[in-house]
Amino acid sequence: MTASQAQAESKRGRSKADLAYDYLRKQVLDGALAPRQRVLAGPIAAHLEISAVPVREAIHRLAAEGLLQIERNVGARVAELDERAYREGMEALAVLDGSATALAALAVGGAALDRAEQINEQLAGLLGDFDPAEYTRLNTKFHAVLHAGCPNARLRELVEAEWRKFSALHAAERAVDAERAHAAVDEHRELLRLIRDGAPAARIEQAARDHVLSSLHARTGFVSQLR
Repeated sequence: MTASQAQAESKRGRSKADLAYDYLRKQVLDGALAPRQRVLAGPIAAHLEISAVPVREAIHRLAAEGLLQIERNVGARVAELDERAYREGMEALAVLDGSATALAALAVGGAALDRAEQINEQLAGLLGDFDPAEYTRLNTKFHAVLHAGCPNARLRELVEAEWRKFSALHAAERAVDAERAHAAVDEHRELLRLIRDGAPAARIEQAARDHVLSSLHARTGFVSQLR
């Protein structure tokens, strides 16, 4: 985002903190800011031609989401997960995702399931000429459609934040590969079948949980006790 674009967005009524947040988040997601790289409010504020205050607010928002880390006497850096933190975070995501998907299944409508199925077919279409970045984007969108019907707003907020974080922080060596993507698309189809057929909530929850844990195993070889 250029300064002129930021000014145009500001005229449309968006706050400067929102603009700084969107700009920084895109920089992290696109890899323009590398893991462990320092994030300084001053240069960003100068680039966007705004004060440092809204940039600092944006930094704290991104830190709360896990995309940035604030270190004492250092400041903000782009987050990086070590192996243990990655495993523990993915296990937590599996639990959240399973619960949110099971709760949402009780209220999700046919239109939402049709939309999720359409996204999954888009994912299937990527398998021949595999694009990990686009796959990750659509995969996150697929799960967001299923979570949207979760009646527990706090749970929905937590699981969506975790999906965004892990989509952004997948290092190259943890990026989904074509073999895992094929299996994941099939797991999505099975999950949608369970929801359409009105399967017990516990069955749906376990299927959704196992889906996330299978990705963890594929990327690290770690076998979770949650399975």
